[in-house]
Amino acid sequence: MARLFGTDGVRGRANGDITAELAVELSVGAAHVLGTLGAFNGSRPRAIVARDPRPSGDFLSAAVCAGLASAGVDVQDAGLLPTPGLAFLVQSTGADLGVMISASHNPHPDNGIKFFARGGTKLPDEVEDAIEARLGEQWERPQGTDVGTITPYEGAIDAYVEHLVGTLDRSLEGLTVVADCANGAASVTGPLALSRAGATVHVIGDRSDGGLINDGVGSTHLGPLQDAVRTHGADIGVAFDGDADRCLAVDANGDIIDGDQIMGILALDLKERGRLHEDTLVVTVMSNLGLKLAMREHGIHLGQTGVGDRYVLEEMNLGGFSIGGEQSGHVIIAEHATTGDGELTALHLLQRMAETGRTSRELADVMTRLPQALINVKNVDKAKATIDRGVADAIEAAERELGETGRVLLRPSGTEPVVRVMVEAPSDETASAIAERLATVVRERVGL
Repeated sequence: MARLFGTDGVRGRANGDITAELAVELSVGAAHVLGTLGAFNGSRPRAIVARDPRPSGDFLSAAVCAGLASAGVDVQDAGLLPTPGLAFLVQSTGADLGVMISASHNPHPDNGIKFFARGGTKLPDEVEDAIEARLGEQWERPQGTDVGTITPYEGAIDAYVEHLVGTLDRSLEGLTVVADCANGAASVTGPLALSRAGATVHVIGDRSDGGLINDGVGSTHLGPLQDAVRTHGADIGVAFDGDADRCLAVDANGDIIDGDQIMGILALDLKERGRLHEDTLVVTVMSNLGLKLAMREHGIHLGQTGVGDRYVLEEMNLGGFSIGGEQSGHVIIAEHATTGDGELTALHLLQRMAETGRTSRELADVMTRLPQALINVKNVDKAKATIDRGVADAIEAAERELGETGRVLLRPSGTEPVVRVMVEAPSDETASAIAERLATVVRERVGL
């Protein structure tokens, strides 16, 4: 049976895969497992729950709150808030547990449930597995005053925005930015934080009714942001995803600045300030080889992990590293956040522009991206793809062909029924040709 938890919580079609009943059971299971592990220190636990504006968020957050309260947990409902905002509240208030209702960059019919432990960090795999193992178990239910309470969390948005702006060392006055909020959780907090920091802000994708979340806007659809930046003559555009844990950018001409380039910019900033621990930037296997080559020129080492900001964070915590993230725009700045935070990333990217007087394009040119081809191969056996001898032979042949001029990566998706084939090479033509060849082998060898 497939694991219920993926690389970023439990995710699927709302009221299909992700039901109210499942939300209740997951919440009860989380309370029981964390209690058994001693995470509540023997005291009455407190949880904070938040959501993005998807239509299904109302009933799923209500189910999560109900499940937690039935297990004796006092719940504060923060309502609409970005995922990193929830993580911040859990960390800053000493709450024992956080639950975010969001499917991140997925379309609005999907939804998901992800848990945060005390300190605002995502649960490790083994704890998620323990929660999953306890679904449907019989348990002794508290009664009377032993059941939990459910109350609104007043002032959540202001507390989070104040935190974001407080991380900056200078005003952003003089910079004009277009913010694309993906019709998601950043629709209020994103523009508010940027404007309070001093920037002139134009906003798109700020509908918060939920039915249009990630629909043709946000970090997965940069076209509207590119157009808006050129229309307003802005210095930069920033795009968040549905729950605002990602940030991508476009320069004044509308050209894309991806997560690798953003991480390179911010890592150099920290190094110059003497705040880049062991001169290390932590990335995933999906980061472009060009980032590694560029950072090497500046004396910065790249640590590498599997895909998922949780694994980046684990590596950062092990080594005490200052910054890490993903090409997709998840960036973790350890001094200020416990998880990827798109709004925090945007603010510090603009601060770097303000401090240096350089354009976003000048800053992004710190690295030269190697041409990259990515093919999502659908309707295949993901498990077999990683062990099939024919697939392995094809990958080895491609690696010999590329030598040190590129690389090959085959990775089963953690959230979708897809195998991703990625190739980097000296030219677009070479990268595409090798990727197509490998994708064909995958389909032929492990197709369903």
